[in-house]
Amino acid sequence: MQNKKRILIVGGVAGGASCAARLRRLCEKCEIVLFDKGEHVSFANCGLPYFVGNVIKEEDKLLVAKPQLFNDRFNIKVHTQHEVTAIDKLKKTISVTNLLTMQERIEPYDALVLATGARAIRPPLVGIDSPNIYSLRTIPDSHKLKAAAAKAKRAVIIGGGFIGLEMAENLAQLGLEVTIIEMATQVMPPLDEDMASYVKVCLEENNIQLQLGQAVESFKQTESGLEIHYSKSHMTTDMVLLAIGVLPESSLAKQAQLQLSERGAIQVNAQMQTSNASIWAVGDVVEVLDLVTQQRFSLPLAGPANRQGRICASSILQAFNPALDRKLSFKGVLGTAVCQVFGHTIAMTGASEKTLQRAGIIDYQAIYLHPGHHVGYFPGSQPIHIKLIFSKADGKILGVQAFGREGVARRVDVISMTMQLNGSVYDLEESELCYAPQFGAAKDPINMAGMIAGNNLRDDLPLADWDQLQTSEQQIIDVRSLAEFSSGHIPGAVNIPLEEMRQRIEELSPDKEVWLICGVGQRAYYAFRLLFQSGYKAKILSGGMQTYLAKYQN
Repeated sequence: MQNKKRILIVGGVAGGASCAARLRRLCEKCEIVLFDKGEHVSFANCGLPYFVGNVIKEEDKLLVAKPQLFNDRFNIKVHTQHEVTAIDKLKKTISVTNLLTMQERIEPYDALVLATGARAIRPPLVGIDSPNIYSLRTIPDSHKLKAAAAKAKRAVIIGGGFIGLEMAENLAQLGLEVTIIEMATQVMPPLDEDMASYVKVCLEENNIQLQLGQAVESFKQTESGLEIHYSKSHMTTDMVLLAIGVLPESSLAKQAQLQLSERGAIQVNAQMQTSNASIWAVGDVVEVLDLVTQQRFSLPLAGPANRQGRICASSILQAFNPALDRKLSFKGVLGTAVCQVFGHTIAMTGASEKTLQRAGIIDYQAIYLHPGHHVGYFPGSQPIHIKLIFSKADGKILGVQAFGREGVARRVDVISMTMQLNGSVYDLEESELCYAPQFGAAKDPINMAGMIAGNNLRDDLPLADWDQLQTSEQQIIDVRSLAEFSSGHIPGAVNIPLEEMRQRIEELSPDKEVWLICGVGQRAYYAFRLLFQSGYKAKILSGGMQTYLAKYQN
């Protein structure tokens, strides 16, 4: 690097702040300046729902790094409440407005990083500008919500995704009556509906009212509160939180005529470089590659944003000095995510069935299992409901979704790492994981998922298609005990307990396929092995009655 280079960063939360800090770690001589139109930089926006709910008591806990720390520790100049309004690519300058004085100035750059994040979707509905309608993106937003919640008795959350669920829990624990209105027919739309049903039951058990499959049409302020009109019905509330998703905040990039996706995300290469060689972009504003479907989309998650900031810093210095061996690449994302609601954990990675179908990927198999998070004989074992999706061709893992009280994130993390290493279900079978009675089992849920999938691929465990259950003419045999069967079963099923199968096998018609079911799948597998070796054609309903209830009754 021959001259002192000047690097400007627009946006100082996850991606921008991580880029700035790594730039300084790698280059002491660079001038690094960070601008953010908000009051804070490097704050923990993922913690905002818990600040509203008083789980996090002090605002300072949300401030990962203040401007003074950036200056003192890293010699990085941070200008908050400064809005960058324009980019001149030819002159390599930006226009900046001080929002306190409204004075504008021009700042030159050698490299420019756009880390402008995402903005909350706010549809143009009648009454949307009511002062009682809030969003949650910043610390000032959280203060407004806290103040509103302190005076309210009723709250409506529009959107049943991550933020919607976390805010539902926090507002409910503050004593508010909470309703979620969701346009989809399920909560947590990234999940498949059969897995979202566990979340639905959890919310209802905690007195969260759900209005699913409902599109909000308008708002109206009345003497009794804020009236919400949706799908030929309405309700009145004291406050509304809009949590229907975000869009890339790419207005600067659009003004600079950088290449954008159809949804407005900035298109970047693997080094986070935009269509202009002197401009980089990171975080929620950029388009990323889905490693499963190979399609591009935007993904507002803190983890990828931080990694992109790190890669971007190396890429900038490599551009200044090609002799440096600093070329890191951002490979793409699996969308690994986790959410907690009322003591339960929801976690996922990779693609759901509906995502695969939208991408035209149909040669896959889904399995269900419901193991304890540790051995049953040790006190406190809790079930984990797991859905694993894999390729029929080679066992490559395509995605997993899980729900439970304990041990959920750990299992999804293991599968995510396996996917990042291009692993298959056969790798899960042979995974060597920590075991002690209070932590897992000798056959961990990870191993069990791999074994079930591996058995299926080897034709040792053929699976019936749940979607054909209502129309099939097969014999459905429930191998649970009579008491279990009497407590609830699939209509039309016949009860032959596993322990009686050998004596009663002649009750089965050899001319009709047998579909086997039990509580969670284990006894049905034992029955299948018996029938298969006796010449019967049989299949198993994966996940047993636990999955049946999730699919058809929850």
